[in-house]
Amino acid sequence: MSRASAALALGASLVLACGGGGGGSADSGSARGSVSPAASEPASYALGRTPEPQEIAAWDLDVNPAGVGLPSGRATAIEGASVYAAKCAICHGARGEGVAPNPPIVGREPREGFGFGRDPALVKTVGNYWPYATTVYDYLRRAMPQDKPGSLTPNELYGVTAWILAENGIIARDVVMDSLSLPQVKMPARDRFVRDDRLTTPGFK
Repeated sequence: MSRASAALALGASLVLACGGGGGGSADSGSARGSVSPAASEPASYALGRTPEPQEIAAWDLDVNPAGVGLPSGRATAIEGASVYAAKCAICHGARGEGVAPNPPIVGREPREGFGFGRDPALVKTVGNYWPYATTVYDYLRRAMPQDKPGSLTPNELYGVTAWILAENGIIARDVVMDSLSLPQVKMPARDRFVRDDRLTTPGFK
């Protein structure tokens, strides 16, 4: 018997074994077709439990562009410099210049134009691309330092945020950053972005 004939014979036997060749029970076939998965599902699987408010609060840490979600605390760039040096500089450089493969976070060029996406030589930093100062805090709070995310206190976070803003020439080094002042900081790239309103804005699809 040739390989092709053997393969056809094997395929036919498998089909018959599975009932695909008409040899299966009609009753079993109709039974399989009549079962409704939805009808057999329980109303509840009794898995998990309702989280306690304090458990939700421990994870609900986001800060929106308007500053909603910012906690109590305060610091200046001067106070944040030592925190940055101890916990951030190893990855982002002593002056925020970046240590490969980690990106730079300080740099204002280009100050004119917004050629990102067209000029591959341009590097996005907090100073030339980030639209909201409040979300700098938000990102640091949830993701940094990379080896111990969530370990910085509110005062440390305000200090590091202030340091980054000051190094980018956005605020003075002695300006206090807190839940009231941080939302007032206008980032250089703020007006470069448009709200993603795909329902009513012409040009969005």
